This record gives sequence, structure tokens and C-alpha cells, in this order.
Amino acid sequence: MMNAALVYLVYRVELYAPVARIVVGADTAVRCLSNEGQGKLRVAEACEIFQQIGVNVFFHNQDMHMAPTIDPSRYINLAVEAQDDGVWIVTLNRPAKRNALDIDTIEELVDFFSLAPRAGVRAVVLAGKGDHFCAGLDLIEHHDEDRSPADFMHVCLRWHEAFNKMEYGGVPVIAALQGAVVGGGLELASSAHIRVMDQTAYFALPEGQRGLFTGGGATIRVTDLVGKSRMIDMMLTGRVYQGQEAVDLGLAQYIVEGSSFDAALELARKTAENLPLSNFAICSAVSHMQNMSAMDAAYAEAVVAGVVNTQPDARARLAAFADKTAARVRMNK
Repeated sequence: MMNAALVYLVYRVELYAPVARIVVGADTAVRCLSNEGQGKLRVAEACEIFQQIGVNVFFHNQDMHMAPTIDPSRYINLAVEAQDDGVWIVTLNRPAKRNALDIDTIEELVDFFSLAPRAGVRAVVLAGKGDHFCAGLDLIEHHDEDRSPADFMHVCLRWHEAFNKMEYGGVPVIAALQGAVVGGGLELASSAHIRVMDQTAYFALPEGQRGLFTGGGATIRVTDLVGKSRMIDMMLTGRVYQGQEAVDLGLAQYIVEGSSFDAALELARKTAENLPLSNFAICSAVSHMQNMSAMDAAYAEAVVAGVVNTQPDARARLAAFADKTAARVRMNK
């Protein structure tokens, strides 16, 4: 008999649920006391109550593990769609604004990518509706809000929260790029693990011409992709990269003649066939190790390999390799 259950919110809210002994705090943790002295509210009842008020919950205790669910109807600036194979399609849904990122869109990205690792999402295709992937920060909102330095610092921190959950969340994110991949749109794209561009895609960091500075991680991720000097050039001069040159620099890994979305979906389905723990390590541990010293990264790599390479689910795949029934690595045709 369980005395207490911790309910971890994966959607940050501050409210009081209108039931005894349940309080939703700003720290996103809820304690549901179910012992005799504190009331008899069971975990299942708590789950139902929170779902009724639109809050996704994650229960974890010794007796029960209930994964969160993703409700596509909760999103407005994102169009969210599940596929049958565990692949989810997340589409920036502000085509009239060239999918510019306002604070509401950022919060929806935080929400989705907080839920994804524990909701059974195997891979994500990140796309933009219309002719453009993303034109970056919504400059109209930024102008109209007339934010203070402290206000905009907190906006930037929410961008970092969203993009870090993408890069470090352990779920493969494949970005389908077309049209403008500019400013914050490039910061968003650089948070994806794989980027596929079509022939219309172009990349730029025009912050210098706008009297701005990057605030969504470009100094970290875009610099990793193209190098410090090229990023400074992009910001100072507004230089635009496109076509094969963009791939050669690392802004995208694939360029296609047709639809970048179709190619990204194919790659997502391929990655979704991998074991989840392997994908989690690839899409989380590698980035973490890049932030470590070489000595610490080597140690962390050994620890992760010890866990991943001995997972029970890998036995069948290793056996198929040993008995030569598994597909072999071949040269491209």
C-alpha cells in the first residue's frame, strides 16, 4: 500500500487544484498524500483530476509508473500530429508571420519537448508551415512589448529551455527546412540533431542589421556548425548561405531536390527503428560530452557505453549480427 506518490508535472503551471491534499506548485512538483492521516485520495483519482483540468502528469513510485500523454489539441502555434510508428510531426503554424517565434510558440515548444521523452515519442520531424521554416524572433511582438533588459533576458532563457530540451532530450529531432532559416530560426534548426534542406532554403543571422544580438544559442550551436569567424561574418554583414555551400559548412546534413519534409520523415522513421535507449544516448550524451573536458568525456562515454551496450533489448540485434542475418553496412550505390 503506497503512503505517498510524487506527481511530476511536465507542463509548468501555477494553480491550486480544487481537491484536498493536492497542490500544484511553481516548482512543477505535486505531492499527493494518500495515507490514512492525510486523506485517502488514490493516485488514479489524482491522475483523473489533473487530466480534467488540462494538466499532463507523470507518476513515479515503487508501485506505479504512468507515462504522460501528449494532447495535440492543446497547441495553437504548433500543429502536432502522431504517426503510427512513434514518429511525431511538429509544425510551426504561423505561416502569415513566416513562422516567427513569439513567446507563446516558445512555451509550446518547451511543453512538447518536455513531454516527448516520457510519452513514447520515438522521433520528431520539426517543420514549418508554408514557404518558410522560420524567420526567427517575432520582431513585431518584440517591438510592441517594449521589454526591459531583465524581461528580455528571461525571454531568452525560455528560448534556451526549449532548445536545450530538443538537443538534450534524447529523442531524435529531424528538421525539414525550406525558405527562410534566419536568425532565431537558425538557432531553432541548429538545436535539431539532423537538418534536411530543400533547394529554396537559405540561412542568415541578420541581427547586426537589426540592432540586435543573438539570444537563442547561436553563439553556441551555430558556432559549433560553421566556426566563430563565419558566424561573426554572418552577423556583421548579413551574409546568406544556401545550396550545397550550406551543406558543406554544416548548416544542414542533407540537401534534396524535392520535399525536405518527405526526406526528413523518411529519416525520422529510420531512426525510430533504433532502440530508444540507444537513441537517448546518441541524442543526449554526445552533446553533454562536448561540454566536458576530454578526460571527463572519455569517462562519461565509458559509463554510457556500459549501460547502453549491455541493455537486454540489444541481445537480439547482436545475435542477428553474430549469425549473419542482420543487414550489413555496404557502400552507397
